[in-house]
Amino acid sequence: MTGHEKAQGPKHKRDLTRRKVLAAGTGAVLAAGVGGTFAAGAFAGEETPAAGAQASGTSGETCYRLTSETTEGPYYIDADKLRRDVTEDQDGIPLTLRLKVIDADTCKPLADAAVDIWHCNALGVYSGYEAMGSGGGGGGGGGTPPSGAPTGFPTGAPTGFPTGAPTGSPPAGGGGHEEPTDDERYLRGTWRTDKKGEVAFRTVFPGWYQGRCVHIHTKVHVNGTWTDAGYEGGTTCHTGQLFFDEASVLATAEVEPYSTNTTARTTLDEDTIYPGNGTEGGLLKLKYKKGAIAKGVVATLTMGVDPEATQDGTGAG
Repeated sequence: MTGHEKAQGPKHKRDLTRRKVLAAGTGAVLAAGVGGTFAAGAFAGEETPAAGAQASGTSGETCYRLTSETTEGPYYIDADKLRRDVTEDQDGIPLTLRLKVIDADTCKPLADAAVDIWHCNALGVYSGYEAMGSGGGGGGGGGTPPSGAPTGFPTGAPTGFPTGAPTGSPPAGGGGHEEPTDDERYLRGTWRTDKKGEVAFRTVFPGWYQGRCVHIHTKVHVNGTWTDAGYEGGTTCHTGQLFFDEASVLATAEVEPYSTNTTARTTLDEDTIYPGNGTEGGLLKLKYKKGAIAKGVVATLTMGVDPEATQDGTGAG
């Protein structure tokens, strides 16, 4: 398996008994996050569905299916920002991500769940891990290499054999959680589902990096408590990834800054993590104006989860 989000093998389950979401911005933003609900179309300039219209992705053929569990990847930072707009200063095609979370057994919406999203920027770099570049470990694949990286080529044949067991954490391509290398937190956020189980984020269309197709990471946390400090306690009932169809990704590749990304791109079919099972596996439904994707994209998906489950991010299901 290539890339830096291989299935991660056994790892410790996160202790969420004191898990907290830190509020971003002013108290007014926090108040809206804790006390308010979110309606589709709440972002300025977006179309709101007609009254009585069914939300995308809520048809009967998907409501009873569990959305596939996938690996958490090494670049998760626990609920760092309570916000719907995660864009910050990142360039890229505007993306509105609308998710609906339901109980896969009863088809009922899950209200008051905490939904995390995080993804790379248009050039394949994750906030908090800029030293990893695009594709992890030394900036390989077109990203920005870390400062002080070695240059040139070694001379002479290697001699001797290594002794002793390896120490330290594995490189980014080897699975396992990586500790953040910086304080940047763009394109990361957490928000609360409303009484319909719906939540929406404003972000940018992700780019790509070495070994992976274009995707967004997500987690769903339930049974916690929303307080003035954010979200505390609870369990993680779903860890997944959201994927984009190949035609849409090809369209973005013609738009700056995506067109400047020289990293070899992995297609959806080539990806080793996408389950290949359509919306059940996290394939988003995309809406944009043909020939004008640069103006913005709306992505929707209904995620069926088991609120009684505890997922540790290994993708074991």
